[in-house]
Amino acid sequence: MPRRLVLAAAQLGPIQRAEGREVAVGRMVRLLELAHRRGAEVVVFPELALTTFFPRWYEDDLAAADHWYESAMPSNATAPLFEAARRHGIGFHLGYAEKTPDGRRFNTAIYVHPSGQVALKYRKVHLPGHAEHDPQRRVQHLEKRYFEVGDLGFPVVRAPVGGNDVNIGMLICNDRRWPEAWRVLGMQQVELVMLGYNTPSLNMANRGFEAHHLRVFHSHLSVQAGCYQNACFAAAVAKAGTEDGHELFGHSIIVNPQGEIMAQATSWEDELIIADCDLEMCRLGRETIFDFAAHRRPDAYGPITARAGSQPPPAWTAAAG
Repeated sequence: MPRRLVLAAAQLGPIQRAEGREVAVGRMVRLLELAHRRGAEVVVFPELALTTFFPRWYEDDLAAADHWYESAMPSNATAPLFEAARRHGIGFHLGYAEKTPDGRRFNTAIYVHPSGQVALKYRKVHLPGHAEHDPQRRVQHLEKRYFEVGDLGFPVVRAPVGGNDVNIGMLICNDRRWPEAWRVLGMQQVELVMLGYNTPSLNMANRGFEAHHLRVFHSHLSVQAGCYQNACFAAAVAKAGTEDGHELFGHSIIVNPQGEIMAQATSWEDELIIADCDLEMCRLGRETIFDFAAHRRPDAYGPITARAGSQPPPAWTAAAG
């Protein structure tokens, strides 16, 4: 019997530094209401959806950046989004900067049931960029300064989404590029991965040129491969457009367990894309090519967990050969 889910990805256009949270929340409420009118049962919003991408600026004193973080969820500013979800009976995913009561800082995402209850929380594990000001970079990428590595692992929960119980997991931005993250979710039989990102159109690391089209290609490649190799759906949802003078490439997508793009955003503005997902599609990969219990060989994968960095192989010699 088909288990159908109408899934919406709510791309956001740029959020400028001078704009308050009420502006972003108002836009998200309108997208959620549009999703409801189009029959969606869950809406996925991007990473750091409430503010501009603030890690592009350096603050010597971390306390000076505190205003970018949320200390409670829901907050007064986000209450209208929670109220709209309850009113329309629709769940949503939200990415934001979290500051805990004991002062820890994380790049966080939550899935909120239509009742307003948080059913799952995830904190970003693969933080890109650097921790100190880099004078060689035209634009800073200071996630390692503003966030700690996530401490919740890669959790999956079976939770009500629309009319079904769905195995849901989450990744954030750079996590999508790491197959280990997808595999940990896949080993928990994840069916839907909710993933937000804020990715610049240019790689500012000054280590060679990466073309605009390859930035998008690599993003899509990572998500499509993750879905195919772990037999799951994903909504990968961007912040897009020129934000405080810096370009984010957008191209939000919904992908099925065959690795096919079912829907794609085509603008750099607020845009809603929707796909009708048959969750039973996840069974084909999980029970055939990617039947992990039958085919995985963890005894051969030692280097993956034994060390973080790569190492060169031993040199071949004629004597050894």
